[in-house]
Amino acid sequence: MSTEENKTEELFEHYNFTADPGQDLLRIDKFLLLRIPKISRNKIQLVAKDNNILVNDKPVKVSYKVRPGDVISVVLPYPVTEFKLIAEDIPLDIVYDDDQLIIVNKKEGMVVHPGFGNYSGTLMNALVYHFDNLPKRDDFETRPGLVHRIDKNTSGLLVIAKTESALSNLSKQFANRTSQRRYWALVWGDVAEDEGTITGDIGRSQKDRKVYRVYDEEEGYGKHAITHYKVIERFRYVTLVECKLETGRTHQIRVHFKQLGHPLFNDPEYGGDRILKGTTFTKYKQFINNCFKLIKGQALHAKTLGITQPETNEFLEFTSELPEGFEQLLTKWRAYSLLD
Repeated sequence: MSTEENKTEELFEHYNFTADPGQDLLRIDKFLLLRIPKISRNKIQLVAKDNNILVNDKPVKVSYKVRPGDVISVVLPYPVTEFKLIAEDIPLDIVYDDDQLIIVNKKEGMVVHPGFGNYSGTLMNALVYHFDNLPKRDDFETRPGLVHRIDKNTSGLLVIAKTESALSNLSKQFANRTSQRRYWALVWGDVAEDEGTITGDIGRSQKDRKVYRVYDEEEGYGKHAITHYKVIERFRYVTLVECKLETGRTHQIRVHFKQLGHPLFNDPEYGGDRILKGTTFTKYKQFINNCFKLIKGQALHAKTLGITQPETNEFLEFTSELPEGFEQLLTKWRAYSLLD
């Protein structure tokens, strides 16, 4: 990995405070409001939600009460800077467009919104070029109309709000779990059950903050997450599954299948980008390497999205085709699985 690539994954300390010896017990959100200029309570809550408020090197919730001598850090995965969202003429695959919302089929490799190391070329840069006056959300100037996200190397369907009321309505649908999302994933191994449900609280890893992991409920860390799945097709050493999200945690499908012992095929963050099942033959190793080259990252596609139109209350459901590389990947595995 190059030095430049390493820079994009560093964590930058924005603020550091040490509580006075005479510090009264005080919620950390109130503590930070008094010390960080031009920050809102809502922004503090969002930073804490991402586990980026640390006390004595451990992430805390906004309800944590600061004690005398506590060392408090606010860290973020980008340096202190202002991101300016610049409109860019980037082609988009618009699946649906009305007065309230847009459905976009995002290609793999495209980042959803600007951040450190990705100032341009994102979905948001393209959207503000093609659509005027998308609604702002909180103090995130670089995410107008954004209701939900999918990872850079995950392809598939996203909904974007075009009005303030639609943004509020659609956000509630996702929060209340009334939206419907189905993903297709190719995972390592022969999944034992034809269908099942994976549960487990998901939170950022305290050892490697670039990834997430499943925590036991009694650990009190992470957020409850539920993934339903069913097997679509088996290829001996890998399995194609459809996943239905009941919750929408960061990296949820990737983390849950890693926990199940079936990391997603070619997932670099969760160990799927190496041979986990199969033979030791040289030809097989070459076959896997050729398969890896067909996709840019984890084999995951947001295939189906169902939401209620905020104005008409009509239920809208959309389905997208797999990207060409993903289709070629499945074709290769079908042919290989038929070999003796």
